[in-house]
Amino acid sequence: MIEIKSPRDLARLRRLALAAQGLLQAQPYGRGLAGARKAINHIGYVQIDTISVVERAHHHVFHSRVPNFKPAMTNQLLLNGDIFEYWAHAAAFLPIADFRFSLPYKHAIKSGQTHWHKTRDKKLMGELLARIRSDGPIRSRDIETNTTKRAGWWDWKPAKKALEQLYMEGDLMVSSREGFQKTYDLTERVLPSQVNLQMPTMEEFAEYMVDQQLRCHGFASLKGLTYLRRNAALRKAVKTLVNERLAQGMLEQVKVSSGEIFILETGALERSLPRLNNRMLILSPFDNSVIQRERLKTLFQYDYQIECYVPAAKRQYGYFCLPLLYRNEFIGRIDCKAHRKISHLEIKSLYLEQHHFDEEAVISAFVEAITKFSHFQNCDSVSLSNAQPEHLTERLRCALKPLG
Repeated sequence: MIEIKSPRDLARLRRLALAAQGLLQAQPYGRGLAGARKAINHIGYVQIDTISVVERAHHHVFHSRVPNFKPAMTNQLLLNGDIFEYWAHAAAFLPIADFRFSLPYKHAIKSGQTHWHKTRDKKLMGELLARIRSDGPIRSRDIETNTTKRAGWWDWKPAKKALEQLYMEGDLMVSSREGFQKTYDLTERVLPSQVNLQMPTMEEFAEYMVDQQLRCHGFASLKGLTYLRRNAALRKAVKTLVNERLAQGMLEQVKVSSGEIFILETGALERSLPRLNNRMLILSPFDNSVIQRERLKTLFQYDYQIECYVPAAKRQYGYFCLPLLYRNEFIGRIDCKAHRKISHLEIKSLYLEQHHFDEEAVISAFVEAITKFSHFQNCDSVSLSNAQPEHLTERLRCALKPLG
């Protein structure tokens, strides 16, 4: 077992993690639609979220890795059959190549081994399926706007639940999206013909999880390999596979100062890695690189939580603070809001933590990052209300003047 003791060794481990996430290079996957396709195939999923104070999380994750990415490209990937929408550890877009690994959860829900909704209205589900089969795709808004029962239609809440149940069981898929309005169609009409529909064995599922997590994170704890998956048999199969690969010398372990043990491919720490540069990234709270908060704290000593679920009086940093990654360290967070009607990005607060970097270099990197981020929000002006430490406030405002 390799022990990570020196700052240099820890810095290399961080670089491995960030490189695996595509966060060290300017365009690790290419640009535009093709880059977005390659990005999700590498990182494994992109989490979907409804909060819209800034551009939604699923678009933000792509933006952080793919130059020239536009939000409309997410739906284009869906229409092209490059990705599909389903549940990972949360609602997510997933590579279409991984479709068969959604089948065990669908089967568990359909067979009653696990539950999505506690009760199923099978009659209503059958009626919805028949209607979609005969009349074509159905939009979520078609149900939501029919709040009173009419001939040939249904009450909103039961119909919405039935639609979700059919989707989670795998009979329906999301064929397209307009914002958060989804269109559902029969799975056989949405799936590309070449997709593998064979139910994976538990051993195949474990191999898929281990390979995916090591590819997109560089290394992982045993717990992290099955992050938020409650399937006990899968966790057991993953542990067995990891032990086999450790015994064969295909994997090795590293131990950090906290005592946490990570698993990685043998020799991964000796690989050539991208150089660090003075670039800052403004990440989504749901970004793949930060969503495992314990790992984030262990590896980067960055204690982060999203505070939109915290009562306002108890918030420390703001409603929707975004992590700031500079070089190979998380050095702060920013709470901002896009005022779309006036094309203005309001920075409510900016918090920079104590760090050893040159302040001018950090300010310069921040201005470059916020410029790109504001353009991504379709905002053509930026304002700063508050910054910490306070002595940086005026310098930051001066630096942001060209964007005002």
